[in-house]
Parts: sequence; C-alpha cells; structure tokens
Amino acid sequence: MKKAHLKIKYLYHSGFAVETQNNLLIFDYYQGSIGDLIKKSPKNIYVFVSHSHPDHFNPVILEWQKERSDIHYILSNDIPVSPTINNLTVLAPYEKIELGSLKIKAYNSTDIGVSFLVQDEEAHLFHAGDLNWWYWLDTEDEMAKAEKEFKDEIQRIKGEVIDFAFFPVDPRLEKNYLAGAKYFIQELNPKYLIPMHFADSPEILEDFENEMRNSPCRILKFPHNGQELIL
Repeated sequence: MKKAHLKIKYLYHSGFAVETQNNLLIFDYYQGSIGDLIKKSPKNIYVFVSHSHPDHFNPVILEWQKERSDIHYILSNDIPVSPTINNLTVLAPYEKIELGSLKIKAYNSTDIGVSFLVQDEEAHLFHAGDLNWWYWLDTEDEMAKAEKEFKDEIQRIKGEVIDFAFFPVDPRLEKNYLAGAKYFIQELNPKYLIPMHFADSPEILEDFENEMRNSPCRILKFPHNGQELIL
C-alpha cells in the first residue's frame, strides 16, 4: 500500500468516517457526532450500510441529502428504503460496482446483510458489518454451524488485498470474543485491524490488543467516541 492519506474517525459501535484524498466514506452510522463533515466536506461522500439492524442503520442518514444532494448511498439489499432515493446503490452478497474512484464488492454476512470490500485508490478497506464467528455458548450443533458458516465465508474472501479491516470484537461472546477477529487475521492478513461492535465496553480493546501482541497485524484502537487517527 502506498501512502494513502487516511483519516479515520470512530463514531460509535460499528460506525466510522474514513477520509481519503478525494472521498469521505461513512460506514454503518448509528450514533455519534458527524459535526460539519457532511455539510462542509469538499470531498465526494459515500455512505455505506451493511444491514438493517438498528445498531448499524439509522434512517437519519437519508436526511443528509438535504445538506448534500450529491451524497451516494451504498446499502445492503435487506434494508427497506424507497428506490426513489437519489444516488442509491443496493448490493446483494458478491455483487460489485465502481463508483467514481471506488471499487466496491459486497461479501456475505453470518447474520444478515453484507460486508464491504472497498478499494479507494491505493487503500483497500474491509468493513465486516455483522460478519463474525458468532461463537455463542449454544448447542454443539449450533456452534458447529456458526463456525462453518464463518470459515466458509472467510475462504471466499481469501486472496483479496485488505489494508484496513473493521471487524467485530464483541464482549457479549465472553471468552469467545476474539475468535472471529483472530481467524480473520490468520487467514486474510490485513495490515491493520480496527476492532468494533463493542458498544459501551471499550475495555475489551486492551484485552484484545494484548492477546494479539505477537500478530504481524497492527491493532488500531478507538476507545473513545469521536477519536481520530491520521495515517
């Protein structure tokens, strides 16, 4: 990856704003301060939503076009929105599209909706949505099914270049909270992994970073809403 000029802002939960040289990418906005980003950004704005769960999709995003009529929405096909919305792209798993300088491919989820692989010039970003090894302490059959579905999807992604991966590290999974992220790193070799989906439990980030201290993948932590990092 060449110098990508990225600024990453953590919004909340699985929501991030990523500024590249020419574009502003907003993923899975739920809560958090956008500030003047929408109104004043000179960049092209693309808003991604991986699925319809309310902790990933807040309909307020559709109001942003009142401030910026050129916003483009890239939504999973499970989200019930009017097809009359301007600049709307709806993607099902494994569909791909090019928008401006972006190359976008949707992969599947192990819950509902999609995950997104986005190439913006020199940067390759992967936002997992709710793609994860949902390793709940269920019956043996349910646990085996969850493992197979997740690992099968990771193998479909294998071979893609991923520089920055936004991936769930969910404390509700208790001792299994890192299983999905660890396997993702092992199999797909992202350069950076940004944990998400921890809501109001940022203390899990320290545990995860410590567990992955010998990994070649760098862990980028965002424990505070509104925190920014420039790379």
